[in-house]
Amino acid sequence: MSDAASTKEDYMKVCVELGKEPDSNILAVLNSAVDDSLLEPIIEFNLHLHGNKRNERNEMYRRRLTDEDASILYKTLKSNTFIIGLDLGYNTIGDEGAEIIAQLLQETVCLQWLVLSYNDIGPAGGEAIAKGLQASYAYYSTVNETLGKLRINGNKIKNKGGMALAGALQVNTMLEELDLGETDLEIESVIAMATVLNYNNTLKSINLNRPLLRTRQEEPTVHLARMLKVNVRLREIHLAHYDMRDFGAERLKENLFDNLNLTHLDLRSNNITRDGAKQLALLLKANTPLEVLNLAYNRIEDDGAVALAEAVAAYNTNLTTLVICSNNIASEGLCAVARAMRSNGSLHALYIWGNKLEEPACKAFQDLLNGPVPRLDPTNTDVEPYVVDGIVYLARLSSPF
Repeated sequence: MSDAASTKEDYMKVCVELGKEPDSNILAVLNSAVDDSLLEPIIEFNLHLHGNKRNERNEMYRRRLTDEDASILYKTLKSNTFIIGLDLGYNTIGDEGAEIIAQLLQETVCLQWLVLSYNDIGPAGGEAIAKGLQASYAYYSTVNETLGKLRINGNKIKNKGGMALAGALQVNTMLEELDLGETDLEIESVIAMATVLNYNNTLKSINLNRPLLRTRQEEPTVHLARMLKVNVRLREIHLAHYDMRDFGAERLKENLFDNLNLTHLDLRSNNITRDGAKQLALLLKANTPLEVLNLAYNRIEDDGAVALAEAVAAYNTNLTTLVICSNNIASEGLCAVARAMRSNGSLHALYIWGNKLEEPACKAFQDLLNGPVPRLDPTNTDVEPYVVDGIVYLARLSSPF
């Protein structure tokens, strides 16, 4: 049974065997785990080696991990039972390192989540990771039975890697979260993912943001919409930057009427207008299980916002979060949404920055936040009212969206 001390010892031994100097940042993390375990026994540990986060000495920019470091980590962790999560995001690991990590996936006995976001992994590396989820040996085949979360977003795995991962999902029954955002998937791999998800009953969340589709016919949206009609497991899907228009929004509406599981629908940065918003309003009126609807950076304008507000005010009891930032909405639409929140008991988070924040809208949100009976918690929005010369304005706050 591994612990913090034995994991550090194994790491030092591997470095000696390979004639490499131990990485000071990896050592700092492992030393911290050893120190913490002296105060209270630690059974499991998440190893964070994220290249864009501060290390144990509060230093932001350290040496980025390379393929060579991936090899050292593989030899350290392949039989380890202490490390259950590994964050290697924002490093310089390439295809060679991805092949080594894929080997770790084949041999690990406890690794539950893996982050490879924004490294230098290409199509060959994406294909290797897919094989790691579905390992093939000379005389038998096996499937990774520990990994539940994989983030490979920001790596240019393209069609080859995307198709390989779609193939892995045909047999892998453990993975629950998959992030493929900004990986340069093309129309073939997006449709392959949609096809596989017609039958995959394990995946709960998938991010397919910003593919390179080169089509105006919205075929990927049509396939994904049809998948959502029959998928019995998926709860969260991200479809930002799809060039989705009103036709695509209507296809989603038609198929989501029959979906009893999806709670999070992300349609940011598309070309949905008021007509598409009206279609999604019909979905909200049906009171499906949808809890989070993100329409930021579309073009729904006042008419679209009013349609959504009417659905939320009178028919919907499940939606908890509505994101309509940067949609060219003026006072009519924003005031309608504010009134709807007064009538709706379930909606508790509302994000509106980037619209036309005229004084009537500013006053409406001031009343929601600071009125006699506040309806909106300041932590659940991206605006804050302030007054200058008797006129109400809204300032921008940070937002998770």
